[in-house]
Amino acid sequence: MKVKTKEIRELTKILDDVVAQYKEEQPTTKRNWRTYEQRVAERLKIAFKELKPLVHEAASICFVSGETRGAKPALTVEQRTLALLMKHIIGKSNRTMSSMFVVFSLLSDIDVSYKTVERFYSDNEVIAVLHNLHALILKKKGVKEVDGSGDGTGLSLTIKAHYASHAQKLKDKVKNIETQLKKEYKKKLFIYSFRLMDLKSNMYVGFGTNLKSEKEAFLEAIKMIEELCIKLVSIRLDKYYSCREYVKLLREKFGDVKITLLPKSNATIKGNWEWKRMMYDFVTDPISYIEDYFKRNRSESGFSEDKKRTGWQLGQKRADRIDTADMLTSLWHNLHWLG
Repeated sequence: MKVKTKEIRELTKILDDVVAQYKEEQPTTKRNWRTYEQRVAERLKIAFKELKPLVHEAASICFVSGETRGAKPALTVEQRTLALLMKHIIGKSNRTMSSMFVVFSLLSDIDVSYKTVERFYSDNEVIAVLHNLHALILKKKGVKEVDGSGDGTGLSLTIKAHYASHAQKLKDKVKNIETQLKKEYKKKLFIYSFRLMDLKSNMYVGFGTNLKSEKEAFLEAIKMIEELCIKLVSIRLDKYYSCREYVKLLREKFGDVKITLLPKSNATIKGNWEWKRMMYDFVTDPISYIEDYFKRNRSESGFSEDKKRTGWQLGQKRADRIDTADMLTSLWHNLHWLG
């Protein structure tokens, strides 16, 4: 059976109705908050139990080339990494966290300033340990082949601006929201963050940030997956990626990966084999196609979960430190799902 461009575009016109039909047919389940809170508490216990041994292992295999200048750090790389992870989950400022070290110094004779805490974000040794930690968590969970779901979001760099509310205000004031948001990004109020999740384990396998575009954050996440030698079996992405350019890119990077995208209103049948396969599946069995596509809702739930756990603002301005802060959020997400 052949599929025509006309059929694709006709279906996209009634896509909202098809989605509404799909949602009506899905069984509604209410969350049992008692068991939910119990599971969250249990996962958090496991995360804290596994944290120190995993950081120790990650630090033990960390090698940073080149000579270090200046005074010898007061904390070991393992201590610095743990301090940064704890600061991120507790949600304390650099000054508050440095004050907490005063309490710790009664037991450990360690005393550092808030500027020292700030420098942890750009410490090459700490960053290397965090990357090792990410790989070790995935290895411990047995993540090798991934049925994935990807999504991007905006994160605030300052407590003065919230991404969702700020974007809504702009929508109310201006027609060209994209142009206005780009101007705001130049002021470094927000950054783009992209994370790709393994649907089976709920783990983030790749993540990236960028000050200019979600595309660059996406490419950083893809690069991370490549470096970890993880096999991407399937992936679901939103309409931003619904074009032949991204299909071609993913096929070149991961070979025979199944890609599920919702076509835009101007989509055509023209393209490579994977694009044609998607369009054929979309037209011939739209309900099953949408059912598979909406698995990416798990990515949106993941962002919501992360923002509840560690907040919606990163509190950093330098690009390297922004990357580190966002990596800490992803690591706590994965630690939470170890159990």
